[in-house]
Amino acid sequence: MPRKTLVFGNGLGMALDHAHFSLTNAMANVWADPVAVTAPQKELISQCLGGNGAIPQREDQLDPLHLVISACKTLAGINRSQGMDVHWLSPEGQQFPLAVGNYIHKVATRLHMYGGGLPPEFLGPLVDFVRRTRSHVATLNYDKLLYGAFLDAGLLADYFNTTLVDGMMGDGFSSEAMARRYGNTFGYYLHLHGSPLFFDHHGIARKRDRHQLNPFSPEGSDHIVLTHVRHKRSVIGASAVLSAYWNYLNFCLNESEEIIVFGYSGDDVHLNDVIAAYAQSRHVVVVEWNGAGANDQQRHWFWTQKFKTTNLHHWYLPNILAFTNWEHRY
Repeated sequence: MPRKTLVFGNGLGMALDHAHFSLTNAMANVWADPVAVTAPQKELISQCLGGNGAIPQREDQLDPLHLVISACKTLAGINRSQGMDVHWLSPEGQQFPLAVGNYIHKVATRLHMYGGGLPPEFLGPLVDFVRRTRSHVATLNYDKLLYGAFLDAGLLADYFNTTLVDGMMGDGFSSEAMARRYGNTFGYYLHLHGSPLFFDHHGIARKRDRHQLNPFSPEGSDHIVLTHVRHKRSVIGASAVLSAYWNYLNFCLNESEEIIVFGYSGDDVHLNDVIAAYAQSRHVVVVEWNGAGANDQQRHWFWTQKFKTTNLHHWYLPNILAFTNWEHRY
């Protein structure tokens, strides 16, 4: 069977445990944790959001944080390149990117660390389909629901005996490790918005094992996309890991006969543009929860506008985890 590309949004986790996988809840819970983010870090972030105890509650509120981080990094870079004895930034300014990076990493970590798993009646057909077709999988979330299940099922193994690769090797990330050679026909697992498992060590992006991640990890990460939608492209461009995944997304879509978009809100313009570029010649299937406050016809129209195609099939379900039609050809 020809390959497909499966794109999974945060709706996958929301269908399983709405309270845990709500980004709003995760942001609030991390902020309320007295250990996860220190009081001085909270003060820096709050002042950037307007002061008076302001707290981040939604992705779109992170706009000023990203702008200030960019300015801080620019000034810090000038300081290093010029070998200046006096820093252009105050001590608080030097700490600001670290504070925000820590907060974002803790939010992603909280979403990742979930003790449950996907129901076998959903996961079984999906694993079987990916194993047989070597279809590509791209994720927009930070959880381990798919990634952990695929590892346990042996879908991500060594280079010469694997169904999927993500470029993360024992000695760090390498886009070269994603190139098909020696007759390999594997598909790709693309962490499009990064993962809290990713960290930098001596300038090399590496990946923790799942059991190594904990809510007290001190590292932030430049490989997590959690910001206002207008800045997501720049965050992706600043990470060699994320840039490689997005480049390979084009490759995956190009060699797929169909694109299945599962549990995705439709709000990421950068993703919509990429899908729309291929949707003219490939069928698109959208699987989403029917509690969005609109009828099937309205949502179908919504997706045709987002992906600029009428060659689209829409599954509007009370429980998206009941979907098992991965093999169906429309």
